Amino acid sequence: MAVKPPPMGESINAFGGDVISTSDTGAKAPISAGFFRIEKGKPLAFTYEFDEAKFFAEGECVVEDETGQKVTARAGDVMLFTKGSTISFTSETYALAFFCDQRAKL
Repeated sequence: MAVKPPPMGESINAFGGDVISTSDTGAKAPISAGFFRIEKGKPLAFTYEFDEAKFFAEGECVVEDETGQKVTARAGDVMLFTKGSTISFTSETYALAFFCDQRAKL
């Protein structure tokens, strides 16, 4: 069975959600982790309010930053997104990633 987290906002082809968080334990500097999936369709632009590490487990995803620099993430790739950056994600097929954030559970 494929991992398909809940939709992200109004998107019909981007999905994401936390599966675990230390904020549940009352941690002062919590971390939260979960899954992100994007399918073919409209790009998803996301402005990070926290630092995030993302491990791409399946598929391919084009990642574009606010300067226009593009990278294709493939299974096995790891990327770091810093607080304040605006990133656009898109895929011609789909991509599944695991993320870990320095933030409380959403």
